Amino acid sequence: MFDLAIRNATLPDGRDGIDIAIQGERIADLGPGLEGDAANEIDATGCLVTPPFVDAHFHMDSTLSYGKPRTNQSGTLLEGIALWGELKPLLTQEEIVERALRYCDWAVGQGLLAIRSHVDICDDRLLAVDALLDVRERVKPYLDLQLVAFPQDGYLRSPNAAANLERALDKGVDVIGGIPHFERSMADGAASVRSLCELAAERGLMVDMHCDESDDPLSRHVETLAFETKRLGLNGRVAGSHLTSMHSMDNYYVSKLIPLMAEAELRVVANPLINITLQGRHDTYPKRRGMTRVPELMDAGLVVAFGQDCIMDPWYALGTADILDAAYMGLNVGQMTGQDAMRRCFKAVTENPAAILGLDGYGLAPGCYADLVVLQAQDPVDAIRRRARRLHVLRRGRVIAKTAPLTTELNLPGRPAQVDYTLS
Repeated sequence: MFDLAIRNATLPDGRDGIDIAIQGERIADLGPGLEGDAANEIDATGCLVTPPFVDAHFHMDSTLSYGKPRTNQSGTLLEGIALWGELKPLLTQEEIVERALRYCDWAVGQGLLAIRSHVDICDDRLLAVDALLDVRERVKPYLDLQLVAFPQDGYLRSPNAAANLERALDKGVDVIGGIPHFERSMADGAASVRSLCELAAERGLMVDMHCDESDDPLSRHVETLAFETKRLGLNGRVAGSHLTSMHSMDNYYVSKLIPLMAEAELRVVANPLINITLQGRHDTYPKRRGMTRVPELMDAGLVVAFGQDCIMDPWYALGTADILDAAYMGLNVGQMTGQDAMRRCFKAVTENPAAILGLDGYGLAPGCYADLVVLQAQDPVDAIRRRARRLHVLRRGRVIAKTAPLTTELNLPGRPAQVDYTLS
């Protein structure tokens, strides 16, 4: 007797007619036509069942703050940073907690059960750090929240950032962050990368650095990040986020850079929704797209994920916590419209970010946690195309969110009474 069985599921690898048997918090068995009764059953009716979505790059301390204390009139990165500076003195711990918990509710409803959030440590009060540490504990039963100590105003540029970052780590923040392209000089940027990676090696922590979030092809801090990763033996533990300057670099330099990144097993997180709206602002036409070289990085064997970065905050006025929006935008911006490429985009919001976060027990195999999402979709490409509804969201074998299937009634002569936006 199993606790729960999901019947007639289609898996991301294309297998269909699959049953998933769950005992306690974990997948007990998986295969076609599994025998055995279950206390409860879900009929997937051939729909896609996947491990949960994972967001490898987000800013939860600012999320859902749109319009406070004013809106970003220009929509630019620099005005967003300035606006965040205006908002920080007005923040309270309780208000940050309330917004973050509301966002986590949104995330769960979208089958997004793991998030890596950067948290600004340049406010000497460390209000956001304390708030998100509190949130991390509150959501632990249903969502994995990993925190990055992020010196928004520059690790060397902001007077107390170095001390504040260590204070944040001492409080229990998980990952070391940085922003080398925002330092006062290229030399300071390289020095910040070196110091932060050395700190990570000393403390045994992972690194996730905002890196080269610029249209400047000479912003090359990712090269230093790859070098320091290799020098310090941090292979597989370091992520470079954004890397938008790679879109503007010449091909000869990139032909050297990508192998260096692969040698260091650098992880990469692109943020298509934000990169496509914030980059290229100084261009007239032709206008650069701004997103890093996702297909080339994937082809070189690097683990690449798509993140949401911002939802309704000083930098971005849109979003619903649906990370399939990021996959959809990344697919289009990266011109990844081949069948294998589109499936790679689905992996970029599921198994790839799960690997970047180092999630334990993630996957679709016996012994993995029964963290699962039943989608109103036929396969991963269909899920991205329709940003498919999450019919059931499971955490540790328990249904924690449900959404009714999308149906539209028609009143047309000689046509079906309903349309479901599929070809079948």
